[in-house]
Amino acid sequence: MELFTEENATRVVQARNTGCKDARMRQILDVVIAHLHAMARELEPTRDEWSQAIAFLTRVGQMCSSQRQEFILLSDTLGVSMLVDAINHRREGGGTESTVLGPFYRAGAQRLPMGASISKDGRGEPMRVMGSVRDLDGQPIAGATLDVWQSGPNGFYDVQDPNQPPFNLRGVFTTEADGRYAFTTVKPSSYPIPDDGPVGEMLKSAGRHPYRPAHIHFVVGAPGFRPIATHLFMVGDPYLDSDAVFGVKESLIVTPQRVWDSARAASAGLPAPYWEISYDFALAHA
Repeated sequence: MELFTEENATRVVQARNTGCKDARMRQILDVVIAHLHAMARELEPTRDEWSQAIAFLTRVGQMCSSQRQEFILLSDTLGVSMLVDAINHRREGGGTESTVLGPFYRAGAQRLPMGASISKDGRGEPMRVMGSVRDLDGQPIAGATLDVWQSGPNGFYDVQDPNQPPFNLRGVFTTEADGRYAFTTVKPSSYPIPDDGPVGEMLKSAGRHPYRPAHIHFVVGAPGFRPIATHLFMVGDPYLDSDAVFGVKESLIVTPQRVWDSARAASAGLPAPYWEISYDFALAHA
């Protein structure tokens, strides 16, 4: 039996996992142990510093609720969410680039007819979003679903803002035979991630801001294809180069066009002027 010392610590702790029957679980434990021990050796934390680290993680867990996921915020702001996403997107064979799901996704949004509005309170500058969903050969995908959500013009999601109706600025759409989709929303704005908890304290200590650039969230999927979680970001936003969660990709930046034509606005059921975005999504076969 080998007893624990500073020199053999990693080997001794990993050896305790030899009874693990799940090979992937054993691999994960061994790698996590190795990197945690390497961190401790490099930083040589004091007992007080390690206690502070444990207290920080404890407070992160205590902030979690059905309305807020502080651990997702921690993962996002440390770049881990985007790194995991980048690794998986590489493995999955291309298509529209993915990005973080974010902590404000909410299942159960209403299925809406093509062209319908996801704004339940009418607040904000109207915007029409349209385009198509296609495969990597450019062929349209009929019956693809687009689960869409975004914050309000005040920067808050419905789950954060009691003044917004439930499921405001959320909806699910299904493409037609030609792969086309369209819906109406409001022009999004940049906003801070929740920074009144331990993750916010960490950002302040690091001299970082909590802001995300204006964007609309999408989960796009279809039978036989790999689903993607992604955003469309608004060109010119001041936080594109410093997104607090590292989610911006060049291919996902769009340029909203201002439409002044009253006849075109009327055909879209919108007042003139309004904003318009066109974007085509590409899905890889599963």
